[in-house]
Amino acid sequence: MHRTSKVGLAILADLIALPLCFLIAMILRGGDLQLAKQFDAASYMLVAVLTIGAFWLSDLYRAVIRYIDHRLLMLTGLALAIAVLGAYLTLVLVDEARFPRSALAIYWFIAFSYVVVSRIGARNLLRSQRPPCTTSSLAVAIYGAGEAGARLAQTMRDGDEYRPLCFFDDKRALTDRTVAGLRVFHTARLLELVAALRIRTVVIALPSVAPERLRELMQRLGQAGVPTRILTRLVDLGDDKSAPRETIRELKFEDLLGRPPVPPRLDLFARCVRGKGVLVTGAGGSIGSELCRQIATLGPARLHLLDHSEYALYTIRQELATRFPELPLHAHLGSVCNADLVERVLGGDPVDTIYHAAAYKHVPLVESNIVEGLRNNVLGTQVVASAAARHRVATCVLISSDKAVRPTNIMGASKRIAELIFQAAAARGGDTTFCMVRFGNVLGSSGSVIPLFQRQIARGGPVTITHPEVSRYFMLIPEAAQLVIQAGAMAKGGDVFVLDMGEPVRILDLARTMIAMHGLTERTPQQPRGDIEIQFIGLFPGEKLHEELLTDGTVFPSEHQRIMRMKESALRPNVLETCITCLMMACETHERGPIESMVKAIVSEYVPSTPAPLPQAPVEEPVPAGLIRKFVPFRI
Repeated sequence: MHRTSKVGLAILADLIALPLCFLIAMILRGGDLQLAKQFDAASYMLVAVLTIGAFWLSDLYRAVIRYIDHRLLMLTGLALAIAVLGAYLTLVLVDEARFPRSALAIYWFIAFSYVVVSRIGARNLLRSQRPPCTTSSLAVAIYGAGEAGARLAQTMRDGDEYRPLCFFDDKRALTDRTVAGLRVFHTARLLELVAALRIRTVVIALPSVAPERLRELMQRLGQAGVPTRILTRLVDLGDDKSAPRETIRELKFEDLLGRPPVPPRLDLFARCVRGKGVLVTGAGGSIGSELCRQIATLGPARLHLLDHSEYALYTIRQELATRFPELPLHAHLGSVCNADLVERVLGGDPVDTIYHAAAYKHVPLVESNIVEGLRNNVLGTQVVASAAARHRVATCVLISSDKAVRPTNIMGASKRIAELIFQAAAARGGDTTFCMVRFGNVLGSSGSVIPLFQRQIARGGPVTITHPEVSRYFMLIPEAAQLVIQAGAMAKGGDVFVLDMGEPVRILDLARTMIAMHGLTERTPQQPRGDIEIQFIGLFPGEKLHEELLTDGTVFPSEHQRIMRMKESALRPNVLETCITCLMMACETHERGPIESMVKAIVSEYVPSTPAPLPQAPVEEPVPAGLIRKFVPFRI
């Protein structure tokens, strides 16, 4: 039956029953029918109509019968009292002398009793007619016996997807009590009862729970070996379409991040984007694509996409064209090392802002392919910076990395050289404002540890970790993109912006949490029957135990309370230019020793770790001297 038909049927039933309730009240007041006969049918209908109006205002007709609870009944009783008062005032005005005032008080009790009996009776009738829960229903326990948990349990019982068995709660006052028809157990009995009751999953019904609290819960629930889900919002018991699957989702690592997302400053967010021409290099990558999405929402005049991956460029262009059909998009296929290509892009439609996200970022791959890594990350940055200055681009932002701080690998050193290039470009002056944004690991980016762990867990393990003490900073992709956009708006030239990322996360703790989130247990010598083993495979070449975000430079506050500005030492532009020319010449030899020596000459704090043995490369002919003489450095 349609929802409107149900409401109409309920109103019709009340329109018949409520005048009878008032008649009974008059009979009880007078002791016989003599008092009731003194008032015509219009008086009885008036009281009924006012009562129905009160029920409507209290959302009694909007509520689904099977979800009615004591709170709604209390609200209905209050609205009924207001309706009785209105009826009293109306009837007194008609005939004050004859109207018995106490009759309406009696009517209130009778009408309220009618509401309780009719609605609760209808709810019980509907529940009795439902088929029993099938074996396919998921047996769940609800963590949190508060209001949210009670609503969730009520909703689950009226569906076929979940079968709630009990509550768990830390409050001793609730232990062994009954909430929403389910017994409440203390969390100390969690492991015992999960096995005894054959609970298949635990749903955390604690809205707005802090990440720190959530991590504590996951450590406790992880020992039970059952999947954990979370209630995302309060179940609306007045919504006929409300369903548990719409309010319950799998727990994500972002929920456990332990740091609230950094909210964007709207005035900063659009300053370098709205109504301007914008270029994003590496537009198909994890950070680049999210930059494009957020830029597109801010109303740029045009958006240029540059990426060397055909598929990645095609994917982000199609997505943006579908979501923002009015936005002028220009997709450019090629590498940032191609100076002619960058020149053509900037020489066409005016570009006001550049976000340089194109880079090779995977430490082990760059460590074993240092020539391509340095060419892409260093030469590509030099090409972009030189072209931006030449075409008087207003703002040019470099996406850097925490691995640029006291680097121990080629990738980190290449990002530090990229920062030096932007600092040198800023020192030269001109119309372009150059700045850098430095942040840690991004959740969900390509090649990040989260997808790797997920694949390993899906295969049954083992989960591989380089070292038991290794830790990293983490942030969300949208948060990183917002930081980059806002940094460009705050830049004054040569700035390094760093996000306050809170405390680093130990990778071992992350792995154990993810195992628990999948409802599995860690296999250890003490627990040989566990599901997933964790193996330590040793640090990768160039990998640090702990990443850093700050150097010894001076730290200043910025316009954003969660973003720091740094001023670091830099090389003179002419010196840096000469060093990069020598570095590129060393790359022509493909010999690691001279290449690392030049990297050390540019980045004095670079201290390489012992590299993994490189594959034997085929013997090549010496590089002709003429090739070196033909090399012309790109000027910043």
